[in-house]
Amino acid sequence: MKELPIIQKTYDLIKWYVPILNRLPKNHKFLLGDRMTSGLYDFLEHLIKARYERQKLTRLENLNSQLDILRYQTRLLLDFQQMDAQRYGYICQRLDAIGNELGGWIKQQKVKHHEAPRKSLAPHH
Repeated sequence: MKELPIIQKTYDLIKWYVPILNRLPKNHKFLLGDRMTSGLYDFLEHLIKARYERQKLTRLENLNSQLDILRYQTRLLLDFQQMDAQRYGYICQRLDAIGNELGGWIKQQKVKHHEAPRKSLAPHH
């Protein structure tokens, strides 16, 4: 089965971001860093689950809010001066790319969801 781009992008982000989160000082690592790491792993896990589900929409919409939480948490790292602006910009680009993929997947599922009932109302010959 071909890898979905959103899953690959999330995987790559985790590979790059988790080592940074693991190097945070103790006062940030054990609360914010660990939460963000768990959030990233959960995000990937739910993307993989959504891939195999018939009804994906609810899970995908929940992932949208999870992604937004990661954006805010990343901004907190910048504001707490645990990350420089260049690294922050890079992470934001990655999160936005994942968000665009997720938005497209949600849109596709909404179209499918609205088409399905109409098809079943078609007269049978």
